[in-house]
Amino acid sequence: MKDFRELIVWQDSHKLTLEIYKITKLFPKEELFILTGQMRRSSSSIPTNIAEGCGRGTNKEFAQFLQFAMGSAYEIDYQLILAKDLNYIKSQEYLELSEEVDKIKRKLASLLKKVRNES
Repeated sequence: MKDFRELIVWQDSHKLTLEIYKITKLFPKEELFILTGQMRRSSSSIPTNIAEGCGRGTNKEFAQFLQFAMGSAYEIDYQLILAKDLNYIKSQEYLELSEEVDKIKRKLASLLKKVRNES
């Protein structure tokens, strides 16, 4: 069993989730159960799946949860584009958050490769 808190990709994705919660507080109220909820679920799903994967017994299972986390990273990537295009976030916010998502995706890919090679 691994301690997920020690993984930098978990730390980064947790910080991203906190940022997503912060910016979505400013979204229009009619988006509360639509885009706001989707963005919060997608972003929080990344560190959640990393944590759950760490609690699994095998590297194969861990890799599966890392792959789920990657899927969620791609979801939030699109949702940020949508939020920008709807003018819910500024272009600068979009660029900063998108860059963070890209870093997380690269770290997930690297960890996934390492875990698969250890199997």
